[in-house]
Amino acid sequence: MSITEAEARKVAHLARIAVADEALPALAAELNGILQFMEQLNEVDVEGVEPMTGVEKMRLKRREDVVTDGDRQEAILRNAPDAREGFFAVPKVVE
Repeated sequence: MSITEAEARKVAHLARIAVADEALPALAAELNGILQFMEQLNEVDVEGVEPMTGVEKMRLKRREDVVTDGDRQEAILRNAPDAREGFFAVPKVVE
């Protein structure tokens, strides 16, 4: 399959990309390269290969789900640029 300049113009229009007429041959060539690579991938034998989400089997690290009181209000509010009465103070944005 080969992409013509007219088809490249149509693809650019559908993608809402402004492409100058002198750039259309380069765009068509690039799209042809992508299609050739896709055809090359279709030749790979994947019979018996399970689909995967990553290249390595990984398991997320787990920790115990322990409920704590937290009790770190003062330490957290020390980082705030403005804190009042134990809360973050933010400027009013709606009148």
